[in-house]
Amino acid sequence: MAAAIQFFRGVEEPVVPDIRLTRSRDGRTGQALFVFDEPDALSPESLGDITGMFMVDEEGELVTREVKARFVNGKPSALEATYTWKTPEDFERFMRFAQRYAESHDLGFAGSATSDQDDTAGSEDR
Repeated sequence: MAAAIQFFRGVEEPVVPDIRLTRSRDGRTGQALFVFDEPDALSPESLGDITGMFMVDEEGELVTREVKARFVNGKPSALEATYTWKTPEDFERFMRFAQRYAESHDLGFAGSATSDQDDTAGSEDR
């Protein structure tokens, strides 16, 4: 099973997000901010209300309910989702998902030049 992100269970979101990670100084807690520009989940044909973001892979599912729409001129233009972890084990599980997602979507990973506490993943030049 390839790693996937879903806003509706069983429906993979094809738009690849920009992902920014921040971690506490001790590395125990942190957040991943996902930004999807013009995702299919916001299209008029979408399946209904978005109740969360589901990150699915061979180990199971990670879920966040922190999903917000960004609007431009009254029309939805982006989705922002925040996944928070509170233990090193949660972080390790998230990173396993992120690695699988990156591999299945031909993405690269780049650490921040200013700090090892803020990392970014995004698509490579194609």
